Amino acid sequence: MARRELEDSEEVRAAIAELQEKVAAQKAAEEGSETVSGEETVSEEETEYEDGEEGYEEEGYEEEFPEEVDAVYEGEYEEEFSELSEEEIAVKNFEDRINDTVPTGGIGEAIREHEERLAEEREMEEAIAQERKANREKRKKEPGKTSRKKKRKGKPDEDVIISLEGVSKSYIKGVPALNDVNIQIKRGEFVFIVGDSGSGKSTLIRLLLRELKPTEGSIMVNGFQVEKLPRYKVPKLRRSMGVVFQDFRLLKDRNVYENVAFAQRIIQAPMREMKRNVPNILAMVGLAGKYKARPNELSGGEQQRVALARALVNKPPILLADEPTGNLDVKNTIEIMNLLDRINKNGTTVVVVTHNDKIVNDMKKRVITIKKGVIVSDEEAGGYIYED
Repeated sequence: MARRELEDSEEVRAAIAELQEKVAAQKAAEEGSETVSGEETVSEEETEYEDGEEGYEEEGYEEEFPEEVDAVYEGEYEEEFSELSEEEIAVKNFEDRINDTVPTGGIGEAIREHEERLAEEREMEEAIAQERKANREKRKKEPGKTSRKKKRKGKPDEDVIISLEGVSKSYIKGVPALNDVNIQIKRGEFVFIVGDSGSGKSTLIRLLLRELKPTEGSIMVNGFQVEKLPRYKVPKLRRSMGVVFQDFRLLKDRNVYENVAFAQRIIQAPMREMKRNVPNILAMVGLAGKYKARPNELSGGEQQRVALARALVNKPPILLADEPTGNLDVKNTIEIMNLLDRINKNGTTVVVVTHNDKIVNDMKKRVITIKKGVIVSDEEAGGYIYED
């Protein structure tokens, strides 16, 4: 744009210079002719006056430009151009000459019309933008309506900590271990997932831990979209959950204290916090006096308590227990389940996978029953459903 204006300015200056040269040449020619004709006119006038004729007093003759009118015009001209620079005066004179040759009203009028059209277009664009903005604000304020982005992605319920929607998992094509599973678990709930061996319970736990990916469906755990989670973020997902397995999975070459502290070292907890947290959690599970013992020196119930302490020392919001009482006798089973109930009352969401019908019926918690990969029952304060 600036380059175009510069080129236009140079063309104007060149045209003005050319016109000024022509004007100067014409003026010089007129002055020369006036000098010659002036002498002839004087002689003729003298001849006329000598004959006694009154040349300027002929009937019907009037002076075209009296001195008073010339003075007025000259004053207006000086007043009009007194505030303009020489370059602006030259440009104006050039435009006046160009306008004389443009029958549609002149170049100045054409420029003004163009600028008016641009201004109208800008005003129209601004009006359209304001109308769109007003419509967006109106849609936001209308109850029961959401934007297209919210409809597409959806806003997860803040109370829901585990969500499975349309989840299926097939190990062999056409044979699903889980088939169209839909589960919503809220924060602070205690949930049993029950079913016979091979019903899909362990597959469900492995999906929540991202040990497996679903064949279909969506899984959300504590804000993580599990099936879309990059590999490098999987450890962060697992650190948000405490996990207890049927076979304990303790480090046999470490004592009780070191097994529990290992979970703190993984998250790089400061030594000062570790020295405070580990004894506290061991006291909660009733093993404060056996912190130096090795796993092979403990009973099955005690080993499961160590596993619980290790799962809870980092204070995760979710505790997954996969058959936590599978290798325990009745007495230890009751103690472990009472401990899980107490942990849940402190605010931790507890999900227990089991096929122990007695503890399910006794505790009266929410029970989700799976048969052959399909959820057949989901009841609050439910009980164990037996095979027909």
